Amino acid sequence: MKLPDKQCAIEDAVGEIKDGDTVMIGGFGVPGTPMTLIRALVAHGARGLTLVKNDANEPGMGLDHLLENGQVARLITTHLGLNSHAIALMNAGEIDVEFNAQGILAERIRAGGAGIGAILSDIGIGTELAEGKQIVELGGKAHVVEPALRADVALVHADRADTFGNLAYAATARNFNPLMAMAARCVIAEAEQVLPLGGLAADDVHTPGVFVDHVTELAEISEEYAVVRR
Repeated sequence: MKLPDKQCAIEDAVGEIKDGDTVMIGGFGVPGTPMTLIRALVAHGARGLTLVKNDANEPGMGLDHLLENGQVARLITTHLGLNSHAIALMNAGEIDVEFNAQGILAERIRAGGAGIGAILSDIGIGTELAEGKQIVELGGKAHVVEPALRADVALVHADRADTFGNLAYAATARNFNPLMAMAARCVIAEAEQVLPLGGLAADDVHTPGVFVDHVTELAEISEEYAVVRR
């Protein structure tokens, strides 16, 4: 059986995102953030989005472009501390923000990818993070029921890919990207280099191509990626 070639134009891939979709966006600060896919989503213009991302990047960078364009209704994240614009939107009630402890966010996404309905955690008991959530007792100890997270689309950044969508991440870009690639109905990957099928050694594959729907090769690396030095 011949494996399909999943390469496509970035505009065609992002064009599948609809108003009101939940979109996971990989990255931890700059490393692993799909800056070019974000720009394409801004140009596409889908609105009322729920975004799942570890952080909101910085003003004028990455996810902030979507905030500036008024495309975000809700943000599920761990912190906004580096983005004063995101904080202002939250305080003005223009976006809804759900905060998670960083490990909890990662585990909720992992659970979504594994087909698990929820996880149990004692993190946040007695704090605002647990308000409104179901509490259960296990082994004589209270735990918060944290629902798994899944998305309509995940946008991820890879260092290398092959035409089938096998992905390899560089250094700390291997953060939320592998988890999100398993937890979305449609996965769109931007890669700094797309190799022929077989161009990636099996041990170098961090996300198998079966999880990836579309692959697009970056024609250039913009200044937004410039924080990364390898």
